Amino acid sequence: MDVGADEFEQSLPLLQELVAGADFVGLDIEFTGLRSNLSRPQQISLFDLPSEWYVKTRQSVQQFTICQIGLSVFSSIEGESNKYVAHSCNFFLFPTTFGILDSEFSFQASSVQFLNQYGFDYNKFLKNGIPYMNEEQEKKIKHSILRGNWRVRSSLDKDQIKVVIDKVTQWLDLAEEGDQMILPGIAGFQAFEVQLVLRQALPNIWTVLKDEGVIVKKVSKPHRWYLEHDSCDQISCWKEQILLSARGFSVFFQMLVKAQKPLVGHNMMMDLLHLHEKFFRPLPESYDQFKQNIHSLFPVLIDTKNVTKDIWKELRFPRVSNLSEVYDVLSSNLNPTKNSGPEIIHARQCKKYAETKYPHEAAYDAFLCGSVLLKVAHLLLERVHGTVPVYNDESTFPQYLSVLAPYVNQVNLIRAGVPKVNFSGPDYPSIRPPVLILTVRRWPGVSEHQVYREFQNLCKFDVRRFTQSQFLLLTNKFKDARNVLKEYRSHPTLQVSLYRYWRHSPNITCLLQVCSIVTTWAMVAFVLGRSSP
Repeated sequence: MDVGADEFEQSLPLLQELVAGADFVGLDIEFTGLRSNLSRPQQISLFDLPSEWYVKTRQSVQQFTICQIGLSVFSSIEGESNKYVAHSCNFFLFPTTFGILDSEFSFQASSVQFLNQYGFDYNKFLKNGIPYMNEEQEKKIKHSILRGNWRVRSSLDKDQIKVVIDKVTQWLDLAEEGDQMILPGIAGFQAFEVQLVLRQALPNIWTVLKDEGVIVKKVSKPHRWYLEHDSCDQISCWKEQILLSARGFSVFFQMLVKAQKPLVGHNMMMDLLHLHEKFFRPLPESYDQFKQNIHSLFPVLIDTKNVTKDIWKELRFPRVSNLSEVYDVLSSNLNPTKNSGPEIIHARQCKKYAETKYPHEAAYDAFLCGSVLLKVAHLLLERVHGTVPVYNDESTFPQYLSVLAPYVNQVNLIRAGVPKVNFSGPDYPSIRPPVLILTVRRWPGVSEHQVYREFQNLCKFDVRRFTQSQFLLLTNKFKDARNVLKEYRSHPTLQVSLYRYWRHSPNITCLLQVCSIVTTWAMVAFVLGRSSP
């Protein structure tokens, strides 16, 4: 089900009801870009600590925006054993352009091409995107609206407003008191904006928002005064309604936070960064503060990438490269619990996903996240309890959540010094392959990029200069580290070995040299002292 600005407000009560009754919510987000083309020192690397990775990625999150959010709300069916229904929705978003708010964001050509390849509708994003704002933006616009210091922005620009005022003015010249006209095609908070402008510009009219559009009625000044002071239409109350409409998707985000349901994603770190930046608050400079904020918003996070990595190794499933392939393997006969696993059906409004695959459509990927979670959890549960089902008439999800406990709040981290982030405590130490050190001979002026190209046909390493003739090499595969050590064992110009801090660190080398000099002088002084009369 696709939801844009035109349908959003009417959909809110149903969405709130679905989330309140859910067992968990699957999430996927599509962006206008992923990472800025930063200079090499600012690019993410396997050498990065999580805090360093966060600082580098924060800039990209601030530069790009969300174009589509997919949510798949999974609920167990009452009275049915281990059966779930998924309500999947695509939300097209566009930053609020109202009053003082006029966001700037970038497009990345590769991201646009990628989404276009999978049929993404940019017209729905640009023309009918649901507005949103974070708490800091909301404070600014609320202050302006309630004080009356707001002005028309690009949601309906000044030329459009002028056309509307001219049209109403011409009609007023011929209209009699009690006559009315309709301004069709204006909805949402734009309709509130138009009404405020018309009421401020024309003292002998009144406006009402109806399904068919904005109704303009010619009234007398006494009647206008009465309408302005009517308790159902006081300006202060009306401006609160404007603010509510301008907040858009942020209203639903707060509902999601308040529900405190488990949030499930796949490689969801970038999703969490954007959720914080776009709907909560601007990303803090502190990595630890970011972790605390996310944990308070969503106390239970499950990253299916993190869960499936362990399962794949143990069960020796075929190698997969994306979420869709993970889902296909778990839905095939390769999964020993395929026939005994949970039954998942699509809600009536979301039947298209039952017939056809829609990869990289946010709601479809969110559905895959939730389905993968249930299938993996069932597999883990049967491994713990054996092949005997442990179900009862109630939901099986609490049992699934219990067996998933080791993975809760552990979110996969791509290209960093640690493989995952722990949102409920300190991060775990790295389990990456050891760092290698490359010593270069007879290759003057060699650069990091040249070293990278030297090894790229054999395997991929992150490269960092260590000294004038030495470079550190780091990969995320133990096999690659072993292969390079073997292949370059007898190389005439490139010597690769394991990096040892006590042996290779310049600080340790300097300290040893100083100790050696001090020891030598002490020995000399001792010898000379003994030989003197």
